This record gives sequence, C-alpha cells and structure tokens, in this order.
Amino acid sequence: MRKGLIGLIVLGFAVLVIGGVVAAQETYVVASDIPWAPFEMVTANGQFFGFDLDVMRCIAIVEGFDIDIKNIAFDSIIPTVESGKADIGASGFTITAERAKSIDFSQPYYLSNQAVVIRKGSGLNIVSALAGKGPTQSVGAQNGTTGFGWAEENAIGVTVKGYEFYPTAILDLVNGRIDAVIQDEPASQSSLAAYPDKLEIAGIINTNEYFGFLVAKGDPNGLLPKINDGLAKLGLSVIDPAGGMKELVVTPGSVWDNLLKAYFGPTNDEIEAAWLASKDLLLVDKDVEGFAAKLAQEVSK
Repeated sequence: MRKGLIGLIVLGFAVLVIGGVVAAQETYVVASDIPWAPFEMVTANGQFFGFDLDVMRCIAIVEGFDIDIKNIAFDSIIPTVESGKADIGASGFTITAERAKSIDFSQPYYLSNQAVVIRKGSGLNIVSALAGKGPTQSVGAQNGTTGFGWAEENAIGVTVKGYEFYPTAILDLVNGRIDAVIQDEPASQSSLAAYPDKLEIAGIINTNEYFGFLVAKGDPNGLLPKINDGLAKLGLSVIDPAGGMKELVVTPGSVWDNLLKAYFGPTNDEIEAAWLASKDLLLVDKDVEGFAAKLAQEVSK
C-alpha cells in the first residue's frame, strides 16, 4: 500500500522510476527572438508568450518533454542551434534552401507574405517606397530575415537599413528616420495595432513563405519527429501535392484552431490580457486543450 502511494506521488511529479533510478523529463533549450508580435511577445513583468512559444509549450506537453525558452537575437539563433547551445529555433523562420544547408526544419506550420509598412500621410505607395522616393530614401528590415534579403535583391534606388530587432525598425519608421519597413504580414498587422494613427500597410509582396521550427543538422536529439507529431496532435496537417504548393489544414475546434483565433486578429494588449488570464492552465496544469480554448474565449470578450 505504501509503495503504491509513493508511486502515485512520483508519477504526479512527472518522473519515472526504473530500477531505483529517477529520470526526469528531458529539457530542451528553445531559442527565440523576443519580442516579435504575435509570434513572440513579453508581458510587462517579463514573461514570454506568443504563438510560436505557446505552440512549443503545447508540443512539449503532448510529446512528453520540457523546454527552456531563451531570448536570442534573430541572426544568432541558427549559429546557436548549430553549436548545441540551443536545441530548437522557434522565431518565425522561413524555410529556405539556403538555411537548410546548415540546419534541419520541421514540417511547415504557417504561411506568410511580406508587407511594406509606411507612415500614414507619407504620400508613398508600395512602388515609390521601394524605389527611394521617400524623404530618407531608405527602408528597414531585421538582419538575417527573408524581408531583409528580399529588399536587398529587389529594392532599387533605396538604402536597405538592417536592424537587430524589428520593433526598433518600426520605431524608426514612426519617427521618420526611414520610409518603410518590410516585415512578415502578421507581425506588420501587430505593428499597425501598436501605432494605429501613424502606420499603414502600403501593399503585400506575395513571397509565399512557409515557417518551420529548426534543429541542428542531422537532428541529433531526435526532435523533428516529436515536433511534427506534436503539430498533428494539436490539429495541424500538411498536404503536399506533387508539383503544387503545400496546404496547411487546420482541424476546426482544435488546439491549433484556437491558438490561431487568439493570436491573429486581436490587438497585442487583448492577447496579453487573455494570456495572463489563461496561462496557468498551460504552465501549471499542463492542460493544452483547456488553455487554448480559454485563450480564444478571453480574446473574444
């Protein structure tokens, strides 16, 4: 009877006793560039949240491992994962052939395009902004991003200014130091929500970029099968037709469906308030379905 009670207590703390040896769940370091709403965000008291981060937390729970989130500059994440100082990169990474030379990607989990953000009343449009017709003749993007790469390759007659963080680029745009920012569309919508009277989207560049989570080349920790399986358990499946674009299919009412509803559309303040009201279900109770459902419910109030 006493041994049974001890066993229940041990199981309650999510450890496994085999042959007298106590083995805790494996913990993996997740590197992410924070903040970059709505994918990576931080509360007023320093708690990390956001679509990417909560997806990784949910995957860890359903796949039986733990994660430790570290805030690392975007262009340092891949080298950090390559060196083994982090195990997973989760920061809105576009899957590209060039990046895949040095790291391995999970299946895609999000499809995005690039937006060109300008100041309201600037008189610019997507063509003139990218042709250097603005007062500063410069546009901004974060170092190491596909937005920065696209601007360098395609923007003619304009200086492309690189930033360590996208929020800094947006602030420079608001203050008139650059004429436009090239950034993924969902993050650009969050930027507009932060400065509704100052910014607008001049246009969308249809780059059709798939986001993926990344690990070291060869997947030394065997994480990709767990990540991909976790995505499926949360309600995301990928259809990959021969010769066509991949289709991301979301199960209605799933954890994935509720996370999308919560993180894409509401303002950053609404998302933060909803997350603070729901977070204990995820961080304490490890209730993935309950957390996602409450998060979606809270932002709809």
